[in-house]
Amino acid sequence: MIQSMTGFGKATVELPSKKVTIEIKALNSKQLDLSTRIPSIYRENEMEVRNLLLQKLERGKVDFSIFIEYIGKDVPTQINVAAIENYYLQIKAIAERLHLPEPTDWFQSLLRLPDAIHTDQPEADESEWETVRATIEEAIQHLCDFRIQEGAMLQQLFEQKIANIARLLKEVAVYESERVAKIKARILDNLQKVAEQDYDKNRFEQEMIYYIEKLDINEEKNRLDNHLKYFLTTMEKGLGQGKKLGFIAQEMGREINTLGSKSNHAEMQKIVVQMKDELEQIKEQVLNVL
Repeated sequence: MIQSMTGFGKATVELPSKKVTIEIKALNSKQLDLSTRIPSIYRENEMEVRNLLLQKLERGKVDFSIFIEYIGKDVPTQINVAAIENYYLQIKAIAERLHLPEPTDWFQSLLRLPDAIHTDQPEADESEWETVRATIEEAIQHLCDFRIQEGAMLQQLFEQKIANIARLLKEVAVYESERVAKIKARILDNLQKVAEQDYDKNRFEQEMIYYIEKLDINEEKNRLDNHLKYFLTTMEKGLGQGKKLGFIAQEMGREINTLGSKSNHAEMQKIVVQMKDELEQIKEQVLNVL
């Protein structure tokens, strides 16, 4: 079963003085492109978080965030009373000395000054980090579950598109014998128009055989059929098949293009266009496969 690279995971835990929320978003990418937003209280554990995400997620553009909401009275952000008092006395002294009016809204003026508000972030103890780490693993699991669900939808889509291409490939056989007969008749018709010109009939038969062999598409049909089957069996191999599926889709495209260049028949050309349409939808979605 394949998995999608797209996903979202979220988990929350309430600690005595704060609520911690973990969010992970993932999109498609050729490798693991990791972006983290970690508060300073947990910053020393960033490498541990990165290693955990690397082991579990493998590939994708991943945005990882930890949000902290403090509850109760133990809020780390505090007004620096000593600094505000000092600012107040200095401003009053300057106003008296320079004969300037004092501010009408002291609080608004004082709270804007540097260091008027400071944040005292206590260090997280080991037990708190273990709780947060377990919450991170829970969020990762939610993301993985989302990827599995999206992967099942992608697999269903691929199976449908592969079946459509296989059906179109069978329709090609209807026009094969007709195509060769028409080409041979057209060449003979052109020769009859120049009947007064003598030509070597044996050489003509040899050239005709060579020309028809160049237009033969049995090899391309067999290879395309094998690629379709290989795509389906590769999906069943499980995780990490995205790049391989992309390569198989490219090979399918080469065979379909060769069929189009050799077809030399209007109805076959229409079938090839329909095949290309189905394949383009596969190529577009295979970029999301992990």
